[in-house]
Amino acid sequence: MDNFKSKETGDWGQGGQGRIIEEVSTLSPPNPQSPIPNPQSPIPKTQLLLYLIPIIGFFPSLWTLYRGQGSREQLAISRLSITLALTWLLGYLLLTTGAATSDYFPLRLFILNSFLTSGYFLVSVWLILRLMQGKSGRLPGFSNLAERVLGKYLS
Repeated sequence: MDNFKSKETGDWGQGGQGRIIEEVSTLSPPNPQSPIPNPQSPIPKTQLLLYLIPIIGFFPSLWTLYRGQGSREQLAISRLSITLALTWLLGYLLLTTGAATSDYFPLRLFILNSFLTSGYFLVSVWLILRLMQGKSGRLPGFSNLAERVLGKYLS
């Protein structure tokens, strides 16, 4: 390591390392009393992806909306996640109840129930992939519904 020439000083050896150490030492340490969520800082993608995990993402989404703290994107994704989960749950319960009480259509209702569940999981995975690509996490019908319904009560 003694064979390099520093570009800044033109010295051989360890001439540039002193300057680097001085620059690093002049950086101020982070303030421990500063609030953790900074509204100006970008939202980590992992937090948004957590909201869109089928069934599990419902709970952090609900917590985010209950607190009312978060960026506009966090609140929109949380509303969408809750709307998708509640729509799936309502459809699942109705189709399961219908299949259990019906004498003529139980197999058809169970098949519809499996299509509904598969659709919920596929839409969630599709939204996660879109967010990972940096695209919008909106669904044309559900995002508007989520803004109208949940925007009134949970924000």
